[in-house]
Amino acid sequence: MLTFITRLLVVVVCIGVSQGTVFAQDPIYIALSAPITGNYAEYGENFTRAITLALDEINTVGGIHGRPVELVIGDSKGVPKESATLAQKFTSDSRIVAQIGDFTSTCSLAAQPIYHRAGMVQLAPTSTHPDFAPGSPYSFSIAGRQTEEGPFMARFAVETLGKTRIAFLYVNNDWGIAMRDHFVAEINRLGAEIVAQEAYFDGTTDFTAILTKFQALNPDLLYLASMYNDGALISKQRQKLGWNDITVMGAGSLYSPKFLELGEDAVEGVFTSCVFFPQEPRPEVQKFVQGFEERYQQTPNVFAAVAYDSMNLLVYAIQQAGTDRQAIRDALAQIRDFPGVTGKITFSDVGDVVKEYRKMYVHKGQFQLYIPQE
Repeated sequence: MLTFITRLLVVVVCIGVSQGTVFAQDPIYIALSAPITGNYAEYGENFTRAITLALDEINTVGGIHGRPVELVIGDSKGVPKESATLAQKFTSDSRIVAQIGDFTSTCSLAAQPIYHRAGMVQLAPTSTHPDFAPGSPYSFSIAGRQTEEGPFMARFAVETLGKTRIAFLYVNNDWGIAMRDHFVAEINRLGAEIVAQEAYFDGTTDFTAILTKFQALNPDLLYLASMYNDGALISKQRQKLGWNDITVMGAGSLYSPKFLELGEDAVEGVFTSCVFFPQEPRPEVQKFVQGFEERYQQTPNVFAAVAYDSMNLLVYAIQQAGTDRQAIRDALAQIRDFPGVTGKITFSDVGDVVKEYRKMYVHKGQFQLYIPQE
């Protein structure tokens, strides 16, 4: 039996037809570049599920001016070279009017020159590197900026939690380095101390030596600029070392049910942040959460939420501008206060979005909003 992801890979997905909607006009094609396989496959699955849900809703009510929207999915495997290859494929297909992706900033940056030369929108749900959106007028990012998230987390650590001696562990890629730079700069401004900082390469599985080194320096907070799978593994190895008297904090990339599943009790008490909280009462949020839970029997996380917003943003822009690639880019740039599930979306002059971050922590095995005790 084919898995959910495999079925998406072997065909172009035409959502509206599967719902019984009959369209008399040609489809509008949108591409998705995402890690369907490889280390980041869980993120790619969240992208495809949320975008499929959005397309279902769009096509059920008639698509875009009576035309169905179809999705062309490419597997970047989380590898920059693959992302660039997909960009060549997508931009050379005259049917495709815009693209969503990729997941990592490194992949998105690798593909960026190709989309730029072709004049095709590259809308990234999760690429927060400060050089990405300003790098091309065709590049847009809705996940927020590391220039905002890093300092927010630094203030959370120092001003809210009262931590002053921090060890910083980060993945050695564009995202991790930028996260380090902006977090550390704010820590220094606040008068706290980075007692150690170490990078690790993607695919590392043994963090024992680094953690042992950090423990000997007696920090009062360990910060992880890691994806959820690495963050969970690091937490379990830290616990195995008996280093349990340390406060742990990590980037918003930890905010995933998989972090809880993989980390088990080793991630209890970990602090992080989010731009999407499924218990938020706004109608947009509850409609999305209900639809996602009914279809997939699980609560959507932030990666699903930003992908859902990305598709709805593109559809809105195409409704306004038609299918000309340049016109879609111009319409997207003019969007103001779009009611996304991750908050109101307004693009800056360089194509990124300022997000409102929420303080979170793991309490009794679940993510909860962190409200300091008076």
